[in-house]
Amino acid sequence: MSVRFPDEPSFAGRFAPVRMEGEIRGLEVTQGEVPASLRGTFYRVGADPAWPPFVEHDFYFNADGMVAMFRFENGYADFRSRYVRTPRFAAERAARRSLFGAYRNPYTDEASVAGLSRGLANTNVYWHAGRLLASKEDSAPVQIDPDTLDTIGEFTWEGDLSSQTATAHPKIDPRDGSLVFFGYMAKGEATKDIAYYEADATGRVVHEAWFEAPYSSMVHDWAVTQNFVVFPIIPLTASLERLQAGGPLYVWDGSQDVYLGVVPRRGSQVRWYRGTNRFASHIMNAFDDGRYVHVDTPVGEKSAFPWFPDITGAPFDPEKASAQLSRWTIDTQGPADLGDGATAFAERRLTDCSGEFPRTDDRWATRGYRFGVINLTGIPGQRPDDGLPGFRWLGSIDPTAGAMRTRFAGRDSTLQEAIFVPPGVDTPNGHGYVMQLVDRHATGTTDLLILDAQHIDAEPVATLRIPIRMPGGLHGNWVTHEQLATRAG
Repeated sequence: MSVRFPDEPSFAGRFAPVRMEGEIRGLEVTQGEVPASLRGTFYRVGADPAWPPFVEHDFYFNADGMVAMFRFENGYADFRSRYVRTPRFAAERAARRSLFGAYRNPYTDEASVAGLSRGLANTNVYWHAGRLLASKEDSAPVQIDPDTLDTIGEFTWEGDLSSQTATAHPKIDPRDGSLVFFGYMAKGEATKDIAYYEADATGRVVHEAWFEAPYSSMVHDWAVTQNFVVFPIIPLTASLERLQAGGPLYVWDGSQDVYLGVVPRRGSQVRWYRGTNRFASHIMNAFDDGRYVHVDTPVGEKSAFPWFPDITGAPFDPEKASAQLSRWTIDTQGPADLGDGATAFAERRLTDCSGEFPRTDDRWATRGYRFGVINLTGIPGQRPDDGLPGFRWLGSIDPTAGAMRTRFAGRDSTLQEAIFVPPGVDTPNGHGYVMQLVDRHATGTTDLLILDAQHIDAEPVATLRIPIRMPGGLHGNWVTHEQLATRAG
């Protein structure tokens, strides 16, 4: 019964499991100084398998959630990391082995865990109404203690979450503090059902609407503006029959059209705008003028996920999977289907750099904005000499002016998601800090950079060293000292 991870690329080198919980009081500052005005906590979550899988070719979407926090006060930064104690984690910890099988396929689980939640809480961690919630889009979020990172338990908005799932990409409306969220496959794996919710600033659900997508697919991120919500239906298609036969939940189907479902805020009627086949995943920001909705997202020709196969059997094509930040524009008063294969929404490219994990200054979420950051895999005319794949540059962009600054991660270094951090006072859009973890593969350590958001290409404001390699992260958020003071009992 030895603990032995597979001899596969997904579990080796910089992808090897870390499996380490711990804390450091006072991270080492190796360059610059931490601004004394920074008061709050950067929470992030990664996927870090606690036990070797018993299925072949597993991947990190199917790994346990490891939440980490960096708490800033008086020029110091303290670190803590801890696994989320989901029902799945607890069952496997007691058994000292994996009990759950393939990604989002309950038909591959051991019989002893039938009916137990498969949620991993490994995709995002966010704050709303005094609660810290770790989330994965196939289940309800899990509430976490914001100081100790102890698991409190599943959170269902006082039982008002009637969907079986809740997105890992909720949006907070900065005007009134409301949480705008949804669940897809809301009635179970591979269903077309989508449930759309809004909760007020106190955490009380005040709106719920249900409808069906044109087909079942991954709806990982979505767009929220002041007057509309937009659901992108991208042809990473799902099939219950394929799951039951032991196959993957998702396959890329290049024959399917893309649909953008537009619903008025707190409305119940969806209108589907059809477009030609393409791939998109994360949203930088979205806004509207009452008629036209603009959605900024990296767009590629094919799926960016090599572990989800092509329905035709074609091999993964990294060139076609590369995505460039683009703007979709929807005329909410125009025709939804133009016929003859024409696209009912416009698209224009904002940059020629390939990248993903876009973020913005969340104080301007849902409305017109002038600042965003994005991790880049490539810049025209530049190629690192170490041959290391992954995110190598950070880019900042003014989407209105098109102006862009870039920062190279360094040799033998790759980037995790960057976030914007407000400076603690009222400032213009995009004026503050950017925080980003940089993995240093030659030393097996990770740095946390604090950057001037308006000058990401300048020397960092400060560099902090974590003396271990952090697990590969997905998403995270900044929570202010004032917000933490309002934690729910």
